Amino acid sequence: MDDTVFRAGGLTLLAFVCLGASAMAVDGAFAVHMGIFAIAALIAAWVSIGRIGSEEKRAVADKRRDVYYDEVIRWGTIATVFWGVVGFLVGVFIAAQLTFPWLNLEPYLNFGRLRPLHTSAVIFAFGGNALIATSFYIVQRTCRATLFLPGLARFVFWGYQLFIVLAATGYLMGVTEGREYAEPEWYVDIWLTIVWVAYLVVFAGTLFRRAEPHIYVANWFYLAFIITIAMLHLVNNLSMPVSLLGSKSYAAFSGVQDALTQWWYGHNAVGFFLTAGFLGMMYYFVPKQAERPVYSYRLSIVHFWSLIFLYIWAGPHHLHYTALPDWAQTLGMVFSVMLWMPSWGGMINGLMTLNGAWDKIRTDPIIRMMVFALAFYGMSTFEGPMMSIKEVNSLSHYTNWTIGHVHSGALGWNGMITFGAIYYMVPRLWGRQRLYSLRMVNWHFWLSTLGIVLYAASMWVAGITQGLMWREYGDNGYLVYSFVEVVAALHPYYLIRWAGGLLYLGGALVMVWNVWMTIAGKLRDEAPLTDAAFDPAKDRPLPAPAANVAAAE
Repeated sequence: MDDTVFRAGGLTLLAFVCLGASAMAVDGAFAVHMGIFAIAALIAAWVSIGRIGSEEKRAVADKRRDVYYDEVIRWGTIATVFWGVVGFLVGVFIAAQLTFPWLNLEPYLNFGRLRPLHTSAVIFAFGGNALIATSFYIVQRTCRATLFLPGLARFVFWGYQLFIVLAATGYLMGVTEGREYAEPEWYVDIWLTIVWVAYLVVFAGTLFRRAEPHIYVANWFYLAFIITIAMLHLVNNLSMPVSLLGSKSYAAFSGVQDALTQWWYGHNAVGFFLTAGFLGMMYYFVPKQAERPVYSYRLSIVHFWSLIFLYIWAGPHHLHYTALPDWAQTLGMVFSVMLWMPSWGGMINGLMTLNGAWDKIRTDPIIRMMVFALAFYGMSTFEGPMMSIKEVNSLSHYTNWTIGHVHSGALGWNGMITFGAIYYMVPRLWGRQRLYSLRMVNWHFWLSTLGIVLYAASMWVAGITQGLMWREYGDNGYLVYSFVEVVAALHPYYLIRWAGGLLYLGGALVMVWNVWMTIAGKLRDEAPLTDAAFDPAKDRPLPAPAANVAAAE
């Protein structure tokens, strides 16, 4: 009998179990989530039943095992675009709430519930789908092997989407572990663990079955990202549920230990999710789009190992001037400053890959996005170590300067390199001649750039203003400014930040239309960007060194 029958039966049984758990739940959030689990299981069972008797189709697929498995990558690309717009939209709304407090709509749409929804949507939904899709795309092509266990890869994708929905609804219902990063409920953490282990199996399995003996450096970064995030997730989310039929749980750590664990997790989520994973993306797509080899493969290896070793120690710099022991604070600061060198090694390697192809920045908006992303990566990885120094941190901590730093990196580095990767992959995944419109990519670039500049600059000024007003003492030794006066002084900068977010969201909407029309097979009739004016006096190549001239003669 077709094994699909057993799969469909098992999923149906799981759906009824979840429905029973929903009926016996001790709180509303658990009931809602068990209902979502049941609906997901029933949909999966219905899809499985639809596959019964499709032996002929599977036989044809088996004959094409040498062909890359891109179906799940196409789904992941669409999900990346969708969740990106959702995350940016929520971000614009909470920025508006800080500017216009009457927009806080109780109880489900207040700032306290929407802020973790925005953070998780842009990092884990937008960024996570981008990383899963690009890693599956890159590992196949650099290993010259089709994806290991395509069925498990489909589970990874759909299981990850279920995790996103469960986490998002939990945030809106106000049910989280209530810590710094507002982690989802204990059962959602367990589900993500299962999905992540399956992700590691698919990725590592593809590496093991590779036809190319060499493992390209992008795959090292992806593998480090997958393994380290698994370790961070398991340790940070250790908790004991109060009831197996309720959402409440107690964390395994408390006090200073919990704070240190939180920032060990928090900073390394930045280091491995938002840095190492996206560097894997950069090391493949920048050389491919520039049509140039990586500037220095040796530098990429040194960059990889130094980054992996140093990043894991830098978390305590978030806890300066707290109850954390002073030696731990200093340790975090020292390793953060040391991180500047390997981080810039990656930026230099990416930028120097354009050696001999710098003219592409003028004529190729996708390369322009990638170069802009590398520039912001370099700037953010300089600003971060600088802010970890205790004297600077005493001014910057708890202020909007930190918000500006985080968003300059997230919007400039993570956002722009992802947009570039999407524009590279979409025509190839759907077999199109080219993107619908390169000029729309140009519009996207400039809208996003202006949005980032407004956002980051306003928050930098707001943060320094905030820090200086907080530490202003009068002659009698009391604070000069009250909390309300500080908030009032920041209102113009919050308004500029909101405008910057709107521009960035506008650029993402341009991308949605461009991707949609490309998938539909449309081509916009437009003049090529290569028609840019060429000045031979400015673009004349430098003369070759005398030794080379003599050798040529």
